[in-house]
Amino acid sequence: MTTATPSRRERLRAETVIEVKEAARRLLVAGGPTAISLRAIARDVGLTAPALYRYFDSLDALVLAVVTDLFEDLRGAIVAVADDHADEEPLVRIGHMVREFRRWSLAHPAEFALMFGSPVPGVTRIAGPCDPLSDAGARFAEAFFTTLGEHFERHPFAGAAPDLPEDAQRDLFAPYLDTFGDRFPLPVIYLFVAAWTRLYGIVAMEVFGHLRWAMTDVEPLFELELSRTVGHLGR
Repeated sequence: MTTATPSRRERLRAETVIEVKEAARRLLVAGGPTAISLRAIARDVGLTAPALYRYFDSLDALVLAVVTDLFEDLRGAIVAVADDHADEEPLVRIGHMVREFRRWSLAHPAEFALMFGSPVPGVTRIAGPCDPLSDAGARFAEAFFTTLGEHFERHPFAGAAPDLPEDAQRDLFAPYLDTFGDRFPLPVIYLFVAAWTRLYGIVAMEVFGHLRWAMTDVEPLFELELSRTVGHLGR
């Protein structure tokens, strides 16, 4: 099978798309999500604002492209750490992956704010059913589910189910089921979501500085909750 060599025009277009997204990210880092504007990006890359519409249909589309790249960046960092610890047990790997999520988030607070915080005005969040193969946010989640799946294959467990009938659980986790299917028993997903909520909450509060009033170092709290999380998932 042969692959056609991109034409010069196609190469220039691809290079410009990358340049535009890099300019958007620089604005994000310098001024936060609300600093991203077509006019500022055009000025940065030497184009007119209307010319940007040849590459992106709207500011929303551009921001979505940037968010997609950021999720891929974060997912790549997490997968690389998992690969570095491939000889360790899956739950130990998940611990390393969550630590890498915290490290990346603290190193990229503006990017974290765009991905996980309040959306840019006028920009719709990624929402509704999505395809794990085509949606960057779902691929990020899939990195964790793949490793959890390895653990579950070796050590099937039901976990501590929430105090809800099975039908109510299926309604509760309908978005997850629509995206990822029923590869795990719902009580396992309940445990995973509850654990992720705790760990993500600590990371988010640390990134945004909301724990400075109480703590000089958040890492001991994070490590304690991570240890508890891995313990719950390993039961």
